[in-house]
Amino acid sequence: MKLKILTGPDNKILRTKSIEIARKEIKKKKIVNLLRDMRDTLSADDLGLAAPQVGFNLRAVLVRLNSGTPHARVMAMINPEIISAGPETEIAEEGCLSLPNIFVKVKRLKSLTVKFFDERGEEQILEFKDLNARIIQHEIDHLDGILIVDKAI
Repeated sequence: MKLKILTGPDNKILRTKSIEIARKEIKKKKIVNLLRDMRDTLSADDLGLAAPQVGFNLRAVLVRLNSGTPHARVMAMINPEIISAGPETEIAEEGCLSLPNIFVKVKRLKSLTVKFFDERGEEQILEFKDLNARIIQHEIDHLDGILIVDKAI
């Protein structure tokens, strides 16, 4: 089921730090349905979606990795946490589904390692670079109540 995307820089849910999902809850109906509905909501052109953007104060995101390539895929990340990062940063323009028609330049890490649970409840530790790293940082910001306008340079 397609969910309504919350919008506006002053939306209380978008500004609230999300709560972690217990590992034992990941395979339960509530989380399975949420991730399914988030997939239904994510359009073909969207690069990511965080649970708070659809009204759920939970630490879950979808990210479209390798966008624009034959290897593109959508990955669910539950309780994502950046555990290490490379020294390089990059400034690039970003938009956000929750801030329609707003585009700002944001400085982000170019490479990082993220620990998270996948949809099966298994812990993953993966490295991401460039656009994939940028998308993940953007979505983790949503989980912390941070929007791109807060990081605009």
